Amino acid sequence: MRNPITKFARPGALLVIAVLLTAALLPGQAQCPAIPNIFQTTLLEQNQPGTEISTATLQQILAAGTIPVLDVRFPQEYAISHIPGAINIPPDSTADPTNVQREVEQIAARFPDTSAPLVLTCNGPFCGKSKRVAKVLIAAPYHYQQILRYQLGMPVWRALGNTVQTDLQGFAYIFNRDETAVFVDARSPQDSRSETVACAVNIQPGEADVANTDGRLPLLDKGARIVVFADDPNVANQVASEIAKKAYWSSSYFGGTFSDLLDASQVHIHSQRRCRDGLK
Repeated sequence: MRNPITKFARPGALLVIAVLLTAALLPGQAQCPAIPNIFQTTLLEQNQPGTEISTATLQQILAAGTIPVLDVRFPQEYAISHIPGAINIPPDSTADPTNVQREVEQIAARFPDTSAPLVLTCNGPFCGKSKRVAKVLIAAPYHYQQILRYQLGMPVWRALGNTVQTDLQGFAYIFNRDETAVFVDARSPQDSRSETVACAVNIQPGEADVANTDGRLPLLDKGARIVVFADDPNVANQVASEIAKKAYWSSSYFGGTFSDLLDASQVHIHSQRRCRDGLK
């Protein structure tokens, strides 16, 4: 009986099959390059200024804390949510948004060593701010040599389950303007019952899974804004991270304390804020 492979294959195809079989039998002799996972990949854009970095690389940079990560978005955007550890280098809101000279001058003044690496980031794949700033920094008269861009930006950072930080100005903006937002008090149940932000729900570390289905979190609205606060920002960060892992991609944590909210005139915690439907 004829071999089923030789019955239908042409001589050239037989050679290809032989090579593939050899590669399969001798894995050390012929291996395909490893395919990066979603955390290790970039946009792979060609002919763009600087060097694009992956989410995994940015995580390593932030953990090491030796390379500045510069967020070139507007101050209000930054206050509402930003990658923890990023420094805001804002543009001139009254000028042409394509004019990045003000940002570049700020960077040059704060980080004058043009041989040291800098990371730029903004609002994701379709945001041109970090590219424009990178282009000017690399060109004369600045000549920065190691400009890195996290072009995936805030949208992808959040989508991959990473936490973001909300500052006091951003907290006030969300509290006063977004009646659909969910505020999470991560302090003890006793403290939360005693005094808390209007309409806040109490979720402790380790409770995100249960809160996802018992009504404390909006199960059918994964895009809802969720802001976590506590007496310790690290606890708020932990709870926000656990909530983000339940696919709430718009969750963040307040970078201050509950006392900061009490002292802030912008946040009237005893206001008659209309609570979101289904949440107390």
